[in-house]
Amino acid sequence: MNILNALGSVLGTGYSSGLNLYATILTLGLLQRFGFIHLSNSLQILSHPLVLGIAAMLYFVEFFADKVPYLDTVWDAIHTFIRPPAAALLAYASVGDVAPEWRWTAALLAGGVALTSHSAKASTRAAVNTSLEPFSNWILSFGEDLLAVWLTWMARAHPLTTAIVVGALLILSAFLIFHLFRFARRAFHRLSTA
Repeated sequence: MNILNALGSVLGTGYSSGLNLYATILTLGLLQRFGFIHLSNSLQILSHPLVLGIAAMLYFVEFFADKVPYLDTVWDAIHTFIRPPAAALLAYASVGDVAPEWRWTAALLAGGVALTSHSAKASTRAAVNTSLEPFSNWILSFGEDLLAVWLTWMARAHPLTTAIVVGALLILSAFLIFHLFRFARRAFHRLSTA
């Protein structure tokens, strides 16, 4: 795997892990199991039936937790400590037998990308939870799941294109986080002066 392909793979898997870690692991495992992709030796364990079963069960739980306003915020708060480290671990294992400094670079990059996508997701969800109708929450959740699966596949099938897509998504994520933070700060300021 050359450096550009590895970069696209690390970025795509990192971003999708920040959105939905269990969908990412399940997608990687199923793609390996059915021969659509070939994972590095250290990641081939993801196609083991036990790992697939646990990933499917956890995805099932997340699928429903993500659709319930405020429960999704609690779920995301807990996963702040799960998604980025898991993305870093996936990246570390995915780059194969390269020098340790490149493995650690991949891990740090994927962890940072996952934290960014996770932060954008959690912030957007918290803002959407202020709406009284449930449909925007459901639409966002379905969209996040589809994006996580698509990016996971793209990261392996078209890593260079994925690097460009993830670059654009990171810019969008930074924009969302910045504006949602400003919105929250103004709202808290209004509450404190009222």
